[in-house]
Amino acid sequence: MHEMSIALNIIKIAENELEKAKGERIEKIHLVVGRLSGVVIESLRFALDVSKKDGPLLDSEITIGEVPAKMICLSCGHEFEAEDFYITCPNCNEYNHKAISGRELLIKSITIS
Repeated sequence: MHEMSIALNIIKIAENELEKAKGERIEKIHLVVGRLSGVVIESLRFALDVSKKDGPLLDSEITIGEVPAKMICLSCGHEFEAEDFYITCPNCNEYNHKAISGRELLIKSITIS
């Protein structure tokens, strides 16, 4: 389960930021996960909940926002949302596109007290 290793890395980054800020605890972490990132949000949420059982993240709130997948057709220039990579352009029906968003996995913000 790669969501567990992602969760542990997020917690490690948050703890490092807490130490740098000389704070007492982490109040909130806001994550952004792209639809095409390969991360299952519910699995990540579960892994984070299990991993934060003790330490400075014990009572922290963790929010996860999902970024939709956006593609641009390299044949006609049309931008469109997609559920996955395996789709043709709804404008010209070509399979010649690239992702312009939806592959993100970011820590958007960390609130420390």
